[in-house]
Amino acid sequence: MIRFVDVLLAEFDRETALTRRLLARMPADRLEWQPHARSRTLGGLAVHLAELPAWGVVLVDQAEFDLDERKPVDRPGGSVDDLLALYDANVSLARRAVACRTDAELLAPWTLRRGGTEIFTVPRLIALRTLLLQHATHHRGQLSVYLRLLDVPLPPLYGPTADEPF
Repeated sequence: MIRFVDVLLAEFDRETALTRRLLARMPADRLEWQPHARSRTLGGLAVHLAELPAWGVVLVDQAEFDLDERKPVDRPGGSVDDLLALYDANVSLARRAVACRTDAELLAPWTLRRGGTEIFTVPRLIALRTLLLQHATHHRGQLSVYLRLLDVPLPPLYGPTADEPF
């Protein structure tokens, strides 16, 4: 019998590998670059992507989370290797936290709040897909635009790019 966690982890493994492939292309000498004054820097966007998998632990260990209660996290050093190490560690933590969950646990409600106000309540499985996978895909798309603007060759993600065949 196929469990929800089996499908979720297959998607998680594929998507995290694609994100890592893109993060590895970051030019270390351009981390402070930003395409617009209201945009994140390249390094800031990459750090956000590296931290996102850590949400997997929060999503499965807690029934709700309030964004206003976030604790500051240690930022990686200034190198792409440090960033990749943070990403790999967070992916590993999230995968372990999610892997042992039952269908019933994944179907239990999970709530996101800000300042005590409910933003949404959905089954934990949907929260994982939304905040872990789709959120990362959104920012990975932003990162690919940043890299294109910096003339960094893009790796194939879902198919060939103008720079590399699939």
